[in-house]
Amino acid sequence: MSGMDELARRYLASWNETEPVRRRALVAELWTPDARYVDPIVVAEGHMGVDEAMATAQRRFPGLRYRAAGPVDAHHDVARLTWELGPAGGPAVIIGSTVLVAGRSRLSRGYGFLDPVPISGADK
Repeated sequence: MSGMDELARRYLASWNETEPVRRRALVAELWTPDARYVDPIVVAEGHMGVDEAMATAQRRFPGLRYRAAGPVDAHHDVARLTWELGPAGGPAVIIGSTVLVAGRSRLSRGYGFLDPVPISGADK
């Protein structure tokens, strides 16, 4: 497993961690202090911002899990990760991709792209 494969694995694991103290520790271990994550829904800066983006996604999609939807495509310190969000063992509800940029063996930037996100009852 390459370094970027391992970072991508840890990235997904951190999005799936529901225990707040443990998730914050995973974020601090995985991301550089000047981390920046951007997708169509959120712009997150620093460890606190990245953690809050993950917590918000968990509140919006309770019980769903992120998983890789194919191999990580990486070169240098950049990776493209295609992922799915769905119930454990069930079909994907959302499919997306994230471009991850590493610095000193930690993630410094993440750029997420989402396929259409379903509207929940709370959003109507």
